[in-house]
Amino acid sequence: MELMHTSRSDPADQVSLAAIDPARLAQVSATAYSRIAQAWRLGNEAAAQLLDISPRTFARMKSENWSGRLSRDQLMRVSAVTGLYKGLHLFFSDDLADRWVEMRNTGPLFDGRTPVEAMIEGGLPAILATRNHIDALRGGA
Repeated sequence: MELMHTSRSDPADQVSLAAIDPARLAQVSATAYSRIAQAWRLGNEAAAQLLDISPRTFARMKSENWSGRLSRDQLMRVSAVTGLYKGLHLFFSDDLADRWVEMRNTGPLFDGRTPVEAMIEGGLPAILATRNHIDALRGGA
């Protein structure tokens, strides 16, 4: 009697970013980030600063024909912002989730600033800390 073999996903078999076409990765990341920035009602300046690019580059990124590249830091920022967006929507109502990043916050991470201001000022470490904060609030960290 022959046993059926069921394949299980081995973590070592996971796809590496190196295996993905950089232009395609940048385009998908730009589309996702642009949609999040729109949902959060961020202006071009704030959206650009959060991603550490110029406002002019961000304006071009919003078009479907953008064919630029993103640095590893910028890809990490998009990933962290995407995780933050998802975490906010799991924890809050959709309306509050999208407004939260622009609301003044007296927590120690924000010290009276909005989360967007704190993330822009603190760069990638602050973006990751904000994502971790939301994950911890919802019991996921």
